[in-house]
Amino acid sequence: MEVTMTTARGRMQTQTKAEGKKPDVTVLVVDDEPNLLELVASAVRYEGFDVITSLNGRGAVEAARQHRPDVVILDVMLPDLSGFEVLRKLHEIDESIPVIFLTARDAVEDRIAGITVGADDYLTKPFNIEELMARVRGLLRRSRRWVEEEHDPTIVVGDLALNEDSYEVTRGGDDIHLTATEFELLRFLMRNAKKVMSKAQILDHVWHYDFGGEVNVVELYISYLRKKIDRGREPMIHTVRGVGYVLKPAA
Repeated sequence: MEVTMTTARGRMQTQTKAEGKKPDVTVLVVDDEPNLLELVASAVRYEGFDVITSLNGRGAVEAARQHRPDVVILDVMLPDLSGFEVLRKLHEIDESIPVIFLTARDAVEDRIAGITVGADDYLTKPFNIEELMARVRGLLRRSRRWVEEEHDPTIVVGDLALNEDSYEVTRGGDDIHLTATEFELLRFLMRNAKKVMSKAQILDHVWHYDFGGEVNVVELYISYLRKKIDRGREPMIHTVRGVGYVLKPAA
């Protein structure tokens, strides 16, 4: 049985609710593909939710029994139990748990079967990670397990400010003009300020899981950002050799 508990503050921590704009939500992610499992878990943490993960069905049932998740992202094809069987066991624990099925099979019969056994939503692989997160938020709202707080569009780290609605960025009051990709990269680093983010994590969240490029593109865009954010100022973007990058307030 393989179950791990991770939070929006980092991996393998004790079970504490995430600090951020969307507190008090726990998502159970179940998939037997480790890379996809970690990708989805990272996206959930990026939303500010706590994450429980399992590579198999029995682990998922045990995790649900212990942690009572607010929503479950469940692969249909698991090595021990089918996703349909896992769903039935989950509903024995809590009939109201919202469940999104993930599957490589897109036949209409499979979709009908998933909905018939009680799934709330159904997404076929490969899928867009942003669409999956949008569906998670929608399920949480519909189930009334999460009420979104008034959104503050401004992220501030030290003297650096980014407005997610107007796409404006300033440092020390000076306007900084970024391309769309530079903006997304900076937003990801600022949302995870003081945490070291690997190149793989950056690729997943800025270029998304289906991007076919290499990690060199991350190095390139980090250099672009440094020229605009750090040039002539105390640096905020730092390289942690062999690990990745971290953004933190200037000393």
